Amino acid sequence: MTERELFDSYNKDVYRTCYYMLRNAQDAEDLCHDVFINVFRQDWQNVEHTRAWIMRIAMNHCLNLLKRNQTQRDKQGQVQWLHEQATFSIKSVDTIVVEKTAQEEWEELLKQLPDKLMAVVTLRYIGELSMAEIAETLQIPVGTVKSRLHKALKIMRKKLEHKNNLWLKGENQFGTH
Repeated sequence: MTERELFDSYNKDVYRTCYYMLRNAQDAEDLCHDVFINVFRQDWQNVEHTRAWIMRIAMNHCLNLLKRNQTQRDKQGQVQWLHEQATFSIKSVDTIVVEKTAQEEWEELLKQLPDKLMAVVTLRYIGELSMAEIAETLQIPVGTVKSRLHKALKIMRKKLEHKNNLWLKGENQFGTH
């Protein structure tokens, strides 16, 4: 495999992971570039699990940037779906509004998670990695991946339930009893 073939095989996965971790297209592009520079400077031909190895490098770059720029997280704009422009014209306005609301809610929940939990959720649901691949990427045991994912989902579920309960309480105020 040539460097170009390696890049073509994994650059979308790396970019998508960086994008969802950082919520910023320019930072994701820069980190994607840095990840592949890092990969090409190493003996990548002899790596057994290439995808997991590259994703671990990408995740480490993301986590390092997040640590350096903790305050930047609040300033970053909303996640923009990569396919939004292509599908915009064929969706109804109602569908677009519902999807946008769900996207904003998901992003807000992700933002509230600690970085370690956000990393696991991002790799699992956005990077579509298996538990074993996440464990290898983050260099943690599979059990830790499972417990972090469980904890993250529990936190997100609790926040959604709390939000829905507040909304329902507001609805009851205007009911005719």
